[in-house]
Amino acid sequence: MTIEMKKEKKSLTLKIAGRLDTTSAPEMEKAVKENIGSVEELVIDMENLEYISSAGLRVLLSAQKTMNGQGSMKVINVSDTIMEIFEITGFNEIMTIK
Repeated sequence: MTIEMKKEKKSLTLKIAGRLDTTSAPEMEKAVKENIGSVEELVIDMENLEYISSAGLRVLLSAQKTMNGQGSMKVINVSDTIMEIFEITGFNEIMTIK
């Protein structure tokens, strides 16, 4: 998995590619925790994400909980495969997906 970060004022965009699974989730969690302290908007771009496991979902849930207290979070460019996982798990009900 690769993560590209783009920070502008109070907004942070994380563009993730590859697989967000048990192996890569700690890297994603670290990137989120180290960079969202002063952020009011978090955007996670999944255009090039191929797979997400329960470990990856846990990282997204943790980020969503943090952002609920300090701003907003949205997930963009979700593939049909990833969207199906969000729908099965109910994540589409708790996250803003565009």
